[in-house]
Amino acid sequence: VVEFWATWCPPCVASMPHLAELQTKYRDKGVRIVSISDESVDDVKAILDQPHPQAKATYAEVTASYTLTTDPDGSSQADYMEASQQSGIPTSFIVGKSGLIEWIGHPMELDEPLEKVVDGSWDREAYKKEMEAEARREKIFNETLRKLDQLAGRGKFSEAGQALAAQIESTKDETLKKRLLDIQRVVQPQFNFLSGEPTDEDFAFYRSEQKAAEGNPQALFRHGMMIYNLIQNGGKVGPLSAEMIAALEKGLADLDVEGKSAYFELIARFHVEEKRLDQAIETVEKALEVGGEELSRSQRQRLILFRNDLKSQAEKSSDAESSDK
Repeated sequence: VVEFWATWCPPCVASMPHLAELQTKYRDKGVRIVSISDESVDDVKAILDQPHPQAKATYAEVTASYTLTTDPDGSSQADYMEASQQSGIPTSFIVGKSGLIEWIGHPMELDEPLEKVVDGSWDREAYKKEMEAEARREKIFNETLRKLDQLAGRGKFSEAGQALAAQIESTKDETLKKRLLDIQRVVQPQFNFLSGEPTDEDFAFYRSEQKAAEGNPQALFRHGMMIYNLIQNGGKVGPLSAEMIAALEKGLADLDVEGKSAYFELIARFHVEEKRLDQAIETVEKALEVGGEELSRSQRQRLILFRNDLKSQAEKSSDAESSDK
């Protein structure tokens, strides 16, 4: 098994205990695991005495059962990663008994193919055909996404939705069709809101996504940013804005100081969209207060500028009202 990794890659580091287990399991069956980094020997040595984040042991102890090495001239990268058009790490290769590559994939998914290669039941040709089919799926999938980006980037949201629906209709590969349907489930409501044609189903979709995110501070914040970005791009989200404020306010109880400051800032931005400048200013003040000294300089400066801009808007609005009277 030849695996490509790097010290700075969290998934690579997380795979180390599993690779060690596999090496121990198959050591007496002719299997040798070699992990190759494109970093220098010194870079790899520098982490060996450090504690491994997923184990009560050092990196050296965790990886003692298999081989860690480096690729100083890049020849291994060229022979494996570049030759097979792989770009992400970690990536592992099973080199079979005949010297041919039997399987390529994530090291955490090695178990089944490695077992079958070892016991002689692995069907290399069937896997090769599946890899070729997956490459075709990936090509069509990426081309579809690029087309959607181009259309949406030009503000042609209805056309983007129609193009995606047409691609799904013409796709015979069920695996690819499922992926495209998963994309459609997320982007079609966006397209509908941005084209000014949201349906009841679109409102229901975002409400269900909000409900699913409740209790997960990061997920709820991401959902809130998605709704806010819709507004910023011209989408008319109606009652979703007020509902988002309520959900974020409820979620404050689950947050640390930094998280509360970010939540307050987002709540304030929704208040602005709801034309409630006084409440927006009050909420930004809360973000500054709760953040205190733990706010970074850039965060504090951004919040102060936001607050000052809101105050300026409020003063102009007040002057305009007085002038009308």
